[in-house]
Amino acid sequence: MAVPSTDDDSGLTHINAAGEANMVDVSAKAESSRVALAQAVLTMAPETMAAIRQNKLAKGEVLAVARVAGIQGAKKCADLIPLCHPLPLTKVTIDFSVLSNNQLKVLAECRVTGKTGVEMEALTAASVAGLTIYDMCKAIDKEITIGEVCLLRKEGGKSGTYVRAGAGAE
Repeated sequence: MAVPSTDDDSGLTHINAAGEANMVDVSAKAESSRVALAQAVLTMAPETMAAIRQNKLAKGEVLAVARVAGIQGAKKCADLIPLCHPLPLTKVTIDFSVLSNNQLKVLAECRVTGKTGVEMEALTAASVAGLTIYDMCKAIDKEITIGEVCLLRKEGGKSGTYVRAGAGAE
């Protein structure tokens, strides 16, 4: 078995010189303020959107439960994604915006002061909030799709600020 090394020219940070998956060593990195914003877009029947907006689903307040689920998802990211570092998140915000009579956007923002970014936590939060909406609405609409899960913005760290083309300031 090869001894893991972080000296790798491939540009893949989670693969060592022997081609094995490994957790990146961030011990020498300086702490900095980091922020990430991710989204998920749900498409559903107009009647489902109306039921969410009017709080008429038998399982309860869909968006309130999805908000808590998204926060929990961000906090559990390192338990779900094998090579993620556990992070002491300082803030997780989950917001929703109605895009049309059949589309709902989940926005998840995560913040930390740390040695590694919070992109995966924001993506996990948006995904888990979307899955929770599906779960709470599946009795009336099994055709809901969860799509456009992506990073919209990230700030901090060595690579600086990234804004997805067309994402604006969100």
